[in-house]
Amino acid sequence: MPGMNGGETLIRSLHAYGVEVVFGLPGAGQYEAIDAIYRQEGMRYVTTRNEQAISYMADGYARVSGKPGVGIAVEGPGFFNTTAGLATAFAQSSPVLLVTGDHHGVSIPGRPRHDSLGDYGAYSKWAGRAESPGDIPGLVREAFRQLNTPRKRPVVLEIGPDVFRAEEEVRLEEEVRLLAAESYAPAAGDGDQLAHAARLLADSKRPLLWVGAGASEGAPLVRKIAEHLGSPVVSSRSGKGILPARHPLSLGMFEARFRPLKDRVDECDVILALGTGTDLSARLDVQTVIRIDDDPDEISQDGAHTHGILGDAALSLEVLYGNLAGLASPRHNVTEDIQAINAHRFGPEEQLQPQGAFMDAMRAAIPDDGIFVGGMNQMGYYGRNYYHSQSPRGYQTSSHHGTLGSVFPVGIGLKIGRPDRAVVVVSGDGGILYNLQELATAVQYGINVVTIVFNDNAYGNVWRAQMEEYDGRVIGTELHNPDFVKLAEAYGARGVLAENPSQLEAAVGEAVTADAPTLIEVPIGPWERRY
Repeated sequence: MPGMNGGETLIRSLHAYGVEVVFGLPGAGQYEAIDAIYRQEGMRYVTTRNEQAISYMADGYARVSGKPGVGIAVEGPGFFNTTAGLATAFAQSSPVLLVTGDHHGVSIPGRPRHDSLGDYGAYSKWAGRAESPGDIPGLVREAFRQLNTPRKRPVVLEIGPDVFRAEEEVRLEEEVRLLAAESYAPAAGDGDQLAHAARLLADSKRPLLWVGAGASEGAPLVRKIAEHLGSPVVSSRSGKGILPARHPLSLGMFEARFRPLKDRVDECDVILALGTGTDLSARLDVQTVIRIDDDPDEISQDGAHTHGILGDAALSLEVLYGNLAGLASPRHNVTEDIQAINAHRFGPEEQLQPQGAFMDAMRAAIPDDGIFVGGMNQMGYYGRNYYHSQSPRGYQTSSHHGTLGSVFPVGIGLKIGRPDRAVVVVSGDGGILYNLQELATAVQYGINVVTIVFNDNAYGNVWRAQMEEYDGRVIGTELHNPDFVKLAEAYGARGVLAENPSQLEAAVGEAVTADAPTLIEVPIGPWERRY
């Protein structure tokens, strides 16, 4: 068998696992891998302008493509630059493979070299190191096993420059045969447990479904079960749209600070929690909780009234629905109740202005299957409650990690992963400049993502806190910004100014069908914020 260097071995191994896109920033120590991508038919290389964007784009791609996101970053500072994105992917349970070199520690004469392999636990579920090209196929195989088995989270593979350069005979074909024989097929939960769960739901007086992103692939079954039971549905942030917001059983994202919604949830006797990490421990002593999740840590919560079922949410829902269909389960007539709560929650008296009008404008212009990417800015926060998502994975955030500046490169990755869906990124002027250089990437590769920048020339939330909580002692939060419209045009993108909601609706409507990336600047002033 002819010898291969480590770079070619890596890329041929990734190709065997169906990898079509690799995100990276070329640099010393990885030339052999980059050259192998050039020669590998059916594989695309997307060059970023900052290593941060490698992991952010891979994360976005993984969230919606159904495939792991793969990135290659040079060792040392290049790798460290990716860690914010890896941590965000960890928070989002995104399957991301990051390949990097092996010299992350500082070499100090007289001291042993630092072993970095144990340092990845904060942002990955597994890490491996190749000592020779022959190690690579087996390590890639294990990486993909980790990426495709619960709980899906990032993994890191170290391949040093010496290993990339080295040549040896590699039994790659044998690994490909093993891949063909190996299955990562998800499985439904225990049949007896699901039958018991069906009886609990059928006998309940006021059932409730609580969905997270892990239930996205089971969206049709969520709808069938909710309609069969006459059960309202609440979601986590990432679960918005699994049941379309306009459905008469949808109560939207759970927000405990909106008292009518909290009271309605508290009145339920049985909660079916699907693919969500939401902590329901406070409800365990007064409500029966059935939790279906593929992560054993999520279903192991204590509580006498908790029923944890380990299994894939979508497949488990099929079995659950089959059991429910054979049980007497009169529909509960709750639509008037839900309509009253939603009319109050989303009515004009609860809206801040002009935030509400801007949100309505965006919702009107974004297609039902479009993806709204909410940043850590005032409109992003407002969207948690008031953006009505109509499709699974149609609302994206940085999850509990709260990563400022992530949404633009994540949005590019989302668009690469699902070019058929409109992707609209909503950012502030502070956060967008963390990674706006990636507009060059979007233009270069024809990634027609839409970006809306609400510009108040400040880190607006921090500025408001200084004004309200620190007697107006403002420091470090007032910003000097470029003309964002001209800046977009300088990159070769479309730049649009929208000064009111009607102009924003028209601009977004045009941008989602444009043949170029679009940046829309919306100048604003200080805004009120309340919960």
